[in-house]
Amino acid sequence: MKRKALKLTLLISTIFAVTPLFAIEQAKLESYQLKKIVVDNLEFKDMDKDGKLTPYEDWRLSPEERAKDLLSRLSLKEKAGIMMHGNAPSLDDAIGRGDKYDFDKLSTMILTDKVNSFITRLQVNPQDFAAQNNQLQKIAESDRLSIPLTISIDPRNTFYYDDELSSKSGFSQWPGTLGMAAIGIEQDINEYGNIIRQEYRSLGVTQALSPQADLGTEPRWARFEGTFGESPELSKKMVRGYISGMQNGKGGLNSQSVAAVVKHWVGYGAAENGFDSHNAYGKYALFTKKDSLKEHIIPFTGAFEVNVSGIMPTYSILKNAQINNHQIEAVGAGFNSYLLKDLLRDTYKFKGVIMSDWSITNDCNEVCENGTPPGVTPKVEGMPWGVEKLTKEERFIKAVEAGVQQFGGVSDSSIIVNAVENKKLTEKMLDEAVLAILIQKFELGQFETPYVDENIANQFVGNEDFQKVASQAQYHSMVLLENKQKILPLKKAAKVYLYGFSATTKNQLSNNVNIVDSLDKADVVVVRLNAPYEQNHKNYFFGTMHHEGSLAFPTNDKDIAFIAQASKKHPVIVSVYLDRPAILTPLKQYANAVIANFGVNDEILFTRLFDNKPYVAKMPFALPDSMASVKKQAPDLPNDMKALYPLGYGLTK
Repeated sequence: MKRKALKLTLLISTIFAVTPLFAIEQAKLESYQLKKIVVDNLEFKDMDKDGKLTPYEDWRLSPEERAKDLLSRLSLKEKAGIMMHGNAPSLDDAIGRGDKYDFDKLSTMILTDKVNSFITRLQVNPQDFAAQNNQLQKIAESDRLSIPLTISIDPRNTFYYDDELSSKSGFSQWPGTLGMAAIGIEQDINEYGNIIRQEYRSLGVTQALSPQADLGTEPRWARFEGTFGESPELSKKMVRGYISGMQNGKGGLNSQSVAAVVKHWVGYGAAENGFDSHNAYGKYALFTKKDSLKEHIIPFTGAFEVNVSGIMPTYSILKNAQINNHQIEAVGAGFNSYLLKDLLRDTYKFKGVIMSDWSITNDCNEVCENGTPPGVTPKVEGMPWGVEKLTKEERFIKAVEAGVQQFGGVSDSSIIVNAVENKKLTEKMLDEAVLAILIQKFELGQFETPYVDENIANQFVGNEDFQKVASQAQYHSMVLLENKQKILPLKKAAKVYLYGFSATTKNQLSNNVNIVDSLDKADVVVVRLNAPYEQNHKNYFFGTMHHEGSLAFPTNDKDIAFIAQASKKHPVIVSVYLDRPAILTPLKQYANAVIANFGVNDEILFTRLFDNKPYVAKMPFALPDSMASVKKQAPDLPNDMKALYPLGYGLTK
C-alpha cells in the first residue's frame, strides 16, 4: 500500500511539474514607447525603464500590492502631484472648454508638476476626443514611472432644448436625473449608468464626477436640477442604481468600470434661501431641526451599498447643524474632520477616495465676492468657506488633516511639498492618500491598457442602440399634471399652433404634425416653457449661470399672457421644463393640459402627445402653490410644503 501511494504521489508531482493546474493567461498590454520584459514566458511593460520586472509592473499581483510598491518609489513631489486633480486646459479656455487641449501646458503639468488626474471639458467629436486623450496618456507614459492619467468628466448626457447647450461630442441624450427619478425604477437608472460608462470608457475617461446624491429640500436651490429630488428613499435607490451601472457592478472597481464620485457630502440641498455655495453669498446650508442632517445622509447610503469609489464634500457650511448631539464646526465640509472622519469613515465605513470640490484652498477675492457679469470671461476663484482668514498653506493642511485625499481644480502641489518639508504635515498622511488613489488606478486596469481605439469611439458614443434607450427614457419621464376635458391624447389630424418652439424644430416636426402658422387657423395650441428664475450677476461660476431666486412666473410674464389669451380661443397644452419646483398656478388656471418634462426633444414630446398609452412618471418633488409656501418650508426637511402638486403626483390619463 505504501509503494502504491508513493507511485501515485510521484505521478501527480510529475504531471503538475509539466502542466500547471491553472495556466496564467497573458494580460493585454498597450504602449507606444515602453519596452517589454519577459518573465516565465509572460510579457510585462517596463514602466520604470530599468529592464527588470518590478512589483508594480507585475499584473499578476493584486492592486494593493502593486500600489504599495509604486508608492515606495515615489518622490515627495510625485506624491503631492498625485493628490492634485487639475483642469485640463484647452487652447481656447483655461478650464478646458474648447476643441483642442493645450498640450504644451499639459506636458508641463504632467511631467514637471507631476499632476496625474484631470477633468476634461473638451467639446469635440468622439474620435477626436479619444485621440486627444490618447495623446495625454502618451505624455504620461514618457514620465519617469509611466503612471497613467485619470481623466474625469462632469455629466454630459442630459438633453437640453437649446442646441447650443446640448453636447457637441455626440453623447446619448437622456432626461435629467430628475426625469430618471420621475420614472423611479432602479433597473432603468442602472442601464442609464451602464450606457454612459461605455461611452466614457470608449473616450479614455475613467472617472465620473457624479452622481449628485444631494437631497433637494430647499426648492429654490440653484443646483436642484442635478439631484434625484426630495425623497430620501427614492434618491437612495437612484444613486445605488446609477453607481452600480457606472462602476460595472456592485462589488467595487474593475477593468471595465468608470469610477463614480458621489457628491456632495453632505447637506448641500438645504441651501439657505436657495442660494448656491459656489457663491460667497450662498455659503450656508441652513438646518432648523435637530438631526435633520440624517435625512440628507440616506441617499448616500445607497452609494455605500455598492462600494462607490469616491466622494466629494460640499462647499457649504452647515449652519446650526447637529447630529448625534454633535454641533458641527462652521467650516465647509472639505475642512470638517467630524463630517469626513467621524461620520463618513467611522460611522458609514466609507473606504474610497475623498476628493475636494473645486478650488476650496484658493482665495475668495473681489471677483469671487462680486461675481462676473455675463459676457466677461470668468476667472476661477476660491470657495474657502469658513477658513477665509487662513493662508493657502493652512487651508491645505486643515483639509488634509480633515481627511481630504485629492484636491479638485488644483495643479500647484508645491504648497503641500513645502508643508511636509517644514514639518507642518507628515509624509505618512500623504502616503495614505496616494495609496488609495493608486489602488483605484490599478483596479481600473489603466496600467496595462491606458489607451483606447479612437477609430471605434463613434460606435459607442451616442450610437443608435444607446440613443434608442435614452429616447425611451425621455418618453417615459414626462409627468402628466393636468388633462382637462381629456384633451390628450391629441388627434393626429389636429391643426397645431406652436409657441416657444424653434424654427428648426418646426421644420423637423412638419412631417408628423399638422402645424399652422397662425392662432386663428389652429384647433389646439402647444406651448413649450422653461421654469421661471431670476438672474444675479454674482451667480456666475465657470461661465455657468445657475437658476435661482423666485419660483413664480412674473406678473407681467409674456408667456403666461399668451397662454391666457390663447386659452380663450383654443385648448392649450403646455410642456414645462422643470429644473426647480416651479409654481405652476397660472398654468393650472389657463391650460387644458400640463406636462412636466426634465429634458425631452420635440419629436419625442409629440409622440407622447399623440399616444394613448398611460403616463407612468410621478413627481420626484412637490410643486408649491405659492412663494409664501416656499418661504415657510424648512430648508432642511423633505416634503415640508403646501403643494399645488404633491411629491409622487402624476396622472396616468
